Amino acid sequence: MATGGCVVARWQPVLEQLVVERYPRLVSRARLVTGSVAEAEDLVQDALVATFSGRARLRSVEQAEAYVRRAIVTHSIDAGRRRAAEGRAMTRVAARPEPTAEVPGLTAEVEAALAGLPERERACVVLRHLEDRSVRETARLLRLSEGAVKRYTSDGVAALTAALGVAPPTSERTDVLEGRRTDA
Repeated sequence: MATGGCVVARWQPVLEQLVVERYPRLVSRARLVTGSVAEAEDLVQDALVATFSGRARLRSVEQAEAYVRRAIVTHSIDAGRRRAAEGRAMTRVAARPEPTAEVPGLTAEVEAALAGLPERERACVVLRHLEDRSVRETARLLRLSEGAVKRYTSDGVAALTAALGVAPPTSERTDVLEGRRTDA
């Protein structure tokens, strides 16, 4: 069917008539399911899209209204299931304990100081001094130059020593990460 040079789908007049004649009644029914006018309007829109985007051959407004009513109930049930599943997932996530450091001797104070470092400095310090990675390996893992790794590690250790009030490191494995304070 063509109208003014554009092709009109067979279902389009049925949809238009359904919306003009029956939309308020569909929203009222949906409100009974949802309890909210705004949610009901959204639900009717979703049901209309689902009904008319499918391959159903709807030839009458009555037939279309019956499909839309079923779609309203189906979409409402599906939305309730999704909300319940999301709620269960959120409960499971909230019940998980906070991850703790599994590095012996790493105190909460050191963890907090590490968290305060810029991302690259923190990554270099952790890889070099907690995981005992070489400069070359750290550079490869972080896709940085070896010089950049040395610089970020040096800057990170300096920031940690200042934040924790410890003596600058004298060995490859730093006293900073072990949290030893100096009396000087």
